[in-house]
Amino acid sequence: MRPQRAMTAEEKDRECLRRAEALAEEQRVPQALRALAQDARVRVRRAGTPPFAGRCVVYWMQRAQRGWDNHALDVAIAAGNALELPVVAYFAGISNFPHANLRHYAFLSQGLPDAAEECAERGVGFVLRRAPEEDPLRFFADVQAAMVIGDENPMRGPELWRMRVAEQMTVPFWTVDADVIVPSRLLEKAQFSAAVARPRLVRALPEFLTAYANPSAEIAWRAPRGLYADDVNADITRGWTELDRSVMPVEAWTGGSRAARRRLQQFCSAILPGYASDRNRPEMDGSSRMSPYLHFGHIGPQTIALAVDAAVEKDPRLAEARASFFNELIVWRELSVNFVRYQPEYDSPACADAWAQKTLLEHDGDEREVLYKLPQLEQARTHDELWNAAQMQMLRFGWMHNVMRMYWAKKILEWTPNVRIAMKVAIYLNDKYQIDGRDPNGYAGIAWSILGKFDRAWFDRPIFGKRRYMSGASTGRKFLSALYIEQMRSLE
Repeated sequence: MRPQRAMTAEEKDRECLRRAEALAEEQRVPQALRALAQDARVRVRRAGTPPFAGRCVVYWMQRAQRGWDNHALDVAIAAGNALELPVVAYFAGISNFPHANLRHYAFLSQGLPDAAEECAERGVGFVLRRAPEEDPLRFFADVQAAMVIGDENPMRGPELWRMRVAEQMTVPFWTVDADVIVPSRLLEKAQFSAAVARPRLVRALPEFLTAYANPSAEIAWRAPRGLYADDVNADITRGWTELDRSVMPVEAWTGGSRAARRRLQQFCSAILPGYASDRNRPEMDGSSRMSPYLHFGHIGPQTIALAVDAAVEKDPRLAEARASFFNELIVWRELSVNFVRYQPEYDSPACADAWAQKTLLEHDGDEREVLYKLPQLEQARTHDELWNAAQMQMLRFGWMHNVMRMYWAKKILEWTPNVRIAMKVAIYLNDKYQIDGRDPNGYAGIAWSILGKFDRAWFDRPIFGKRRYMSGASTGRKFLSALYIEQMRSLE
């Protein structure tokens, strides 16, 4: 081993100068900002010191589309206050979000006025720029951003966008895990099952399931003269000629944080008492139906959990219902986020566990008694009335009961040539028609149903191998399936 060459006097001087400059740079960063960077929710994507010429802190709003109870906005406001700068929330209305159509954009658009009003209530500006004016880097330059705070999104496409922006930025860029209760990175790696993830999440709840700070900006935002902005009350899709407009909005759903809080209030007062038993009854309004609002970030899971805790404090008899609901809201939902975060192939058979891969090899080529083509499935034209009802609920209502989602996906496996096609069909239909499509919960649910993800091996049988099987007869006996079928027929 060669001895290390001693530094020359000139090299020592340069190294001392480099260290002195680094120390001076660090000291320019307010202590409050350095403390914010240590938050378990914060990911520093581009480090550095906010430039003296910076005029504001930008909150790049994407996944968490709300002005209250938003950890990412809280961090942006805290950073702005530390730097003595105003804060502006920026939303980029892109016209080609993968698999999104008019149904999704209509629901999203309904939430933008709420987000803008809520930001104003906290002294924060709000700027919408829709395609073709939506380039975030251009906006950051137009307002002379000192730093940018974004929200996290574990999906493949949005994560890639954040990485590309971080590479091109010249000011600090952080993202904040704003749509889970327990910061995702604390689970550190892919979790094998809910049984493995549950104790880890539960142990962390006392630290993270706390009231939001909701600070206000100390310096009010004033838009620079001539700054381009779109109207949040106008149709966000106007002029987008390539947008899929074949899937119409659903009148029964209204997007936005105010509608989300109304549904939450109804859930806590009227539905939560019977949740433990009624949540598995598709013919009843016995579940929270919060998933569309969670998907668009019109409300956060922490707000929901705190409201349920408050309901239990008033009536301790609701403790069992809370436990059942928290298992869905926290354990399964955050397991789904973990799945998408750590499994790059979350939308293909490659994400199946070893035991499932083995049973796939043994049974994927099994003969099917009936095969349906995509148009037959899409139009709910199968021999199975229960499945048709579930598909009709998705087509017309934009949402499907969770019990039916499992049955629906498993039958697609049974009625298509192989698991690869089954995954493609299920994801295509889910993402096209569900308001809460294109979401970690949807991909995790399809993987559970078709690949046995997070499940265990069962008895061996044709087509499914050792993956869990669901029959129409057994599923239909667990609730008033005839009533459910009739309800869905009325949607046609």
